[in-house]
Amino acid sequence: MSNTPFDLRARAHQAMLDAGFHPDFPPAVAREIQALKSLPPSGSSQVRDLRALLWSSIDNDSSRDLDQVEYAEKLPDGTIRLLVGIADVDSSVRKGSATDLHASTETTSVYTGVATFPMLPEELSTDLTSLRDAQERLSIVIELQVLE
Repeated sequence: MSNTPFDLRARAHQAMLDAGFHPDFPPAVAREIQALKSLPPSGSSQVRDLRALLWSSIDNDSSRDLDQVEYAEKLPDGTIRLLVGIADVDSSVRKGSATDLHASTETTSVYTGVATFPMLPEELSTDLTSLRDAQERLSIVIELQVLE
C-alpha cells in the first residue's frame, strides 16, 4: 500500500478532462474578465428596476452564485403572479468572445463534491452577474400568472 496522499481534487480534474470537459479557462477568458471589471454592465433602454420586490432564491444563504431568483404574489382576483429572474450574463459577455465560446462548449457547471468546475469564471458567476441582495444587476424576468 502506498503512503502517497490521494488528491481528490486532482482526480476530479482528471475525470473532467477524461469526460471531454475543459475545466481550466483559457488565458483569453481571464483577459476579458479583467476588462469587464472596469466597465458597467450594458443594458437596453427597457430596463425596469424591480429591486423593491421581495425576491427569494432556492440557493442557500452562503451562496454567492445567484443566477436565478423568484417572486410571487397573490393578485386581488386570486391569480398567483410569479416572476422568475435569470442573471443576464449576455449583458456582460459579448457573443463570440472567448468567454462565450468556452461557456458554450462546457454548457454547465460541474459539481463533484470535492471541487466545482464552473461554466463561467467566478468573477462573473459570483460577482458581476450574480443576483445578490442590494446589488445592481441586470436580469431577464419572465412573468407567469397561475390561475387557482
